[in-house]
Amino acid sequence: MIELDDEQATARRWFEQLRDLICAEFEAIEREAGSDAKFDYLVWDRTDPDGSPGGGGVRGVMKGSVFEKVGVNVSTVGGNLEGDFAKTIHGAAENPKFFATGISLVAHMANPHVPAVHMNSRFLATTRRWFGGGADLNPPLPRDEDTADFHARLKAACDAHGADYYERYKKWADDYFYIPHRKVHRGVGGIFYDHLEGDFAANFAFTQDVGRAFLDIYPAIVRRRMAESFTPEEITQCNQWRGRYAEFNLVYDRGTLFGLKTGGNVDAILMSLPPVAEWA
Repeated sequence: MIELDDEQATARRWFEQLRDLICAEFEAIEREAGSDAKFDYLVWDRTDPDGSPGGGGVRGVMKGSVFEKVGVNVSTVGGNLEGDFAKTIHGAAENPKFFATGISLVAHMANPHVPAVHMNSRFLATTRRWFGGGADLNPPLPRDEDTADFHARLKAACDAHGADYYERYKKWADDYFYIPHRKVHRGVGGIFYDHLEGDFAANFAFTQDVGRAFLDIYPAIVRRRMAESFTPEEITQCNQWRGRYAEFNLVYDRGTLFGLKTGGNVDAILMSLPPVAEWA
C-alpha cells in the first residue's frame, strides 16, 4: 500500500466514513421497501507499470427493489501519470507523480419517478493539492419540488463556507454536465467544484459538508417517490434518458477518463453506466 501523509490519510478516512454512512442509509431504504438487498464489496489493487504498489480501493454495488443499480466506490491511488495526459492534470505538467483519494457514487433507480443521482468528492496531490467534487440530480421525469429541495440543501452547505460558492459551483455544474452533441443538460444540475486549494482545513470542511448535505437530502427524495406508480411508457422514457446519461459518461466525463488513464478498476469506473438503456 502506498504511504500517506497526514492530509492524505485524513481525506481518505472521511471518504471511507462517508461511504459507510451512505451505504447503510441506502440499505435501510431497501429494508423499508421489503427488500433484503445489500451492498456487495470487491477489494481491488492497483499496480504501477514498473510493478510497484499503486494503492487500490473498494467497489461497492447493490441491486435491489428501489435501487436498480447503485455503485459506491472509494479509492486511494498513486504513482506517475503518463505522457500528454499528465499535462491535463492540475500541477502534473511539472512532475507526473500523483496521489488521489476519493468517493464516487451513481444510483440508477427502479422507479422512474425517483431521480438518479451522482455524487463524488476527491483530494488530489501533484505539485499542487486540492479538493474537488459535487453532486447533481438526474431525474428521467423531473419534479420541481425535488429539484428545488436538492438545490436548497446544497446551497445551505455552500453558504456556510462562501457567499459566492453556490452560484459559482451551480454554474460550473450546469456548464460541465452538458451533452454538446445533444444540446441538452444531463439532468437538473447541482454543484461542481475543482482545484479548491490553499487552506486544507477549510476546504476539507466544505467537502465534508457537501457529503453530509447529499446524505441528508437524497434519501429524503427517494423515500418521497419510491412508492409512486408508473407506466410502461414512463419506463421507456427513463431508459431513453439513461442512454443520454451513458453517452455523457463515456464521451465527456473527466472522472471516467482519469480512472481509465491511471489504471483503476474498470468495473468500478464503469459502474456509472445504467443496467438498462435504450436508443430510439
